[in-house]
Amino acid sequence: MPGGGKSTVGRSLARQLGLPFVDSDAVIEQRLRCSIRAFFEREGEARFRDVEQEVLYDLLTRPVNVIATGGGAVLRPTNRDHLQARATVLYLRSTPEDLFRRLRYDTHRPLLQVADPLKRLRELYAERDPLYRATGHFVIETGRPSVASLVQMILMQLELAGIVDPNSERPARG
Repeated sequence: MPGGGKSTVGRSLARQLGLPFVDSDAVIEQRLRCSIRAFFEREGEARFRDVEQEVLYDLLTRPVNVIATGGGAVLRPTNRDHLQARATVLYLRSTPEDLFRRLRYDTHRPLLQVADPLKRLRELYAERDPLYRATGHFVIETGRPSVASLVQMILMQLELAGIVDPNSERPARG
């Protein structure tokens, strides 16, 4: 979801694992040579999702990285299939109310530039939560813990699953 902590937590997790961090939205903006918001307004959501799908596919064919995807990446079945098959997917689950508290002053997210952002977050959550759950290998309840606490919870989950070597905190496998 927008504001779920994907970039912040992802960057910190990558640092802990000694892996490169990639924010798919930043890659999209580099490719478009403009902001997502400007592209969204000019070309529409469907065209944006086309570009997002291309970028996500490219990122998932690279060596192991920590990738923060845009919140709507799961809307396309192709993206869900690629994520499930080529990555370990973490769903950072937050309630719409928690997200609203984090985003109420944010003017850069195109989908939330509406009269009632909390209502919009609830609609997005109702639509996307089942997709995130179906795609995610792990669901991490974010609530209000610190970024460091979330990263430690994630590392413990990855260690228990044998994805991270607890002795080196490096991926045991891709």
